[in-house]
Amino acid sequence: MKAVTWAGPNHVEVRQVDEPVILNERDAIVRVTSTAICGSDLHLLDGYVPTMQNGDVLGHEFMGEVVEVGPGVDPSRLRVGDRVVVPFPIACGSCNACAAQLYACCENSNPNAGIAEKLYGHPIAGLFGYSHLAGGFAGGQAEYARVPFADVGPLKVPDGLTDEQVLFLSDILPTGYMGAEMCDIQPTDVVAVWGAGPVGQFAIDSARMLGAAMVVAIDKEPYRLSLAEQAGAIPINFTEADVRAELLELTGGRGPDKCIDAAGMEATHGSMPIDVYDRAKQAVRAETDRPHALRQAILSCRSGGIVSVIGAYGGFIDKFPVGAWMNRGLTLRSGQCHVQRYMAPLLERIQRGDIDPTRVITHTMSLDEAPHAYDLFKNKQDDCLKVVLRP
Repeated sequence: MKAVTWAGPNHVEVRQVDEPVILNERDAIVRVTSTAICGSDLHLLDGYVPTMQNGDVLGHEFMGEVVEVGPGVDPSRLRVGDRVVVPFPIACGSCNACAAQLYACCENSNPNAGIAEKLYGHPIAGLFGYSHLAGGFAGGQAEYARVPFADVGPLKVPDGLTDEQVLFLSDILPTGYMGAEMCDIQPTDVVAVWGAGPVGQFAIDSARMLGAAMVVAIDKEPYRLSLAEQAGAIPINFTEADVRAELLELTGGRGPDKCIDAAGMEATHGSMPIDVYDRAKQAVRAETDRPHALRQAILSCRSGGIVSVIGAYGGFIDKFPVGAWMNRGLTLRSGQCHVQRYMAPLLERIQRGDIDPTRVITHTMSLDEAPHAYDLFKNKQDDCLKVVLRP
């Protein structure tokens, strides 16, 4: 079958690879009908996530039709012929973390738990297409995908909904929603969102949906800021304005009540010295992540506020403002998204028309065009915000 594979830093290839087979009685095989390139895929592309190997199949946002199920899959939960969206964390459904609906912290789904423990202290869940640190599972940017614990993860899609309407239930819509939910939004709250990419756009939608009085979008790309403004956010271009000063002006000097970092480890910054500093340290692996957005969110948030972190981080950062965090009583909340928790409620919101996930799609391309699609997305060419790939 055809699949998008990692071939080294800044290099992806569409290759012929073996079709997946049932390996465990709770597996299913899904024929992929739609998949997408995520902003966190760029961290893999750029070589900032360790343990990637030449030939690894990429992609953690996918959906399709079930074509085979293992003998241990409950037929009341999943059958051949079902149309499903697959969440990106792989969860067993029975460990302590899963019982608490912390699916991205599943204790049983990552066969390479020992690798993650060395870096993070404890293992993380297995993730589709996201390095051997996260289990080495083949991703969904392919014609077929093996789905472990298939009676826990996939969500059946009702008739009458297009792939485009539900595909992002696999990751970015629940991630944006969780970012807003972790803010405990109150009707008077001002919410600032760093990063107006797809996840940031859904964080904006979710903050408004949860009742925020004002939402502010921070980015440097005019087309992203324009889309955020259309969604009701106040845009700030960080290359043209002092972000903290603008936020203080908008909030009467107090700062935003809640801040969401939807940028993550490759955030850029409008200030040249600090940008060069972090890029240089990241290039020589003296730090793994560029925490511009996180630093700025902490320093901008009002005292006693909440900073919600949904942008992906991989390892270690420098110049973390721990004094501001501790002395001003800030609450930091974070995590890979516990997608399974949010899929059904968000599906209902899509059906009611509360949110339109299709608004972020700018390009639909074939799987064969994946290398070009990655290039468009990474370099923000042709106003590329979100690419859907059709196998």
